[in-house]
Amino acid sequence: MRKLTVALGERSYPILIGEGMLDSADAIAAAVNTPRVAIVTNDVVAPLYLDRLTATLARAGIAYDSVVLPDGEAHKNWQTLNTIFDALLAGHFDRSTTLVALGGGVVGDMAGFAAATYQRGIPFIQIPTTLLSQVDSSVGGKTAINHPLGKNMIGAFHQPQLVLADTAVLNTLPDRELKAGLAEVIKYGLIRDPAFFDWLESHIDKLLGRDPLALAEAIERSCANKSQIVSEDETERGVRALLNLGHTFGHAIEAGMGFGVWLHGEAVGAGMVMAATLSQRQGWLSMQQYERTVALIARAGLPVLGPRLGAARYLELMAHDKKVEAGRLRLVLLRDIGDAEIFSDVPIADIAAAIDACCESA
Repeated sequence: MRKLTVALGERSYPILIGEGMLDSADAIAAAVNTPRVAIVTNDVVAPLYLDRLTATLARAGIAYDSVVLPDGEAHKNWQTLNTIFDALLAGHFDRSTTLVALGGGVVGDMAGFAAATYQRGIPFIQIPTTLLSQVDSSVGGKTAINHPLGKNMIGAFHQPQLVLADTAVLNTLPDRELKAGLAEVIKYGLIRDPAFFDWLESHIDKLLGRDPLALAEAIERSCANKSQIVSEDETERGVRALLNLGHTFGHAIEAGMGFGVWLHGEAVGAGMVMAATLSQRQGWLSMQQYERTVALIARAGLPVLGPRLGAARYLELMAHDKKVEAGRLRLVLLRDIGDAEIFSDVPIADIAAAIDACCESA
């Protein structure tokens, strides 16, 4: 088992990474300080792992119930969120309840938002089952649902009690989902960890081949990077915004295509290429580092071109992004591999040109 800590004073919590963690009654019991838990999962994950989790809870002597949501980003909305609230109210769950999110980023975000708001806040635990959620969305306390005009626009910061990442569950993850998760892994190398980027260049084939040691290393190093950033800037007033490299472009792809058509990681992959292209055209990122960036994203099996929505449509959708401040679009761009900055003064014409250069041909 590998252990990290998100250092937030009295609200600090551990990240536990390793094979078989889903069966660790001791780890779960140590994080549950309530007599009951409610498991939130979806109809893809439940047949695979719900029985294992409930068996672990039973061994720990913890009473449980569960609610199973429909799978997919298209269901990350108020209607599905109310399904969680309906189950909690019907089951007479009170404040002495812990929510357990068993699933990928959508389940984690929705269960976390439900925990943040049900009876004004109850504790929750993240048990992420996708690579993307294990390396990124389960850590840091961001919870949200989507709005038709923008991704994750309605939510709250609510930190979990524990993040439990069982690397063995990735064996059942579809290849497309595995590749999508690699986008967030690559992001950490690009924004702050050039040595990790070098490591990824030499280990990307092992990651695609699901080598367990390589996956555990990538998860640990990604979580270490994110936990350090979150500990320094929990509510994204400063350095945490760097975690959004490629996301402003990517969220526009997701909203413009319809949530769920492109996976989040696929959209981030294409979005990071757009950010790198804009960075190179502004004279900040060298051509060599730009080519390394695009090559690694392509080797991970991620899209390097976005859909041709038209630059005007991209910019319209990006105007609804959470990174807009005082009407100015704030973008995370690269000065070098491992060196990212936030810019709010890039000419709109330059942004539009970079978008057009990075979209599929008609």
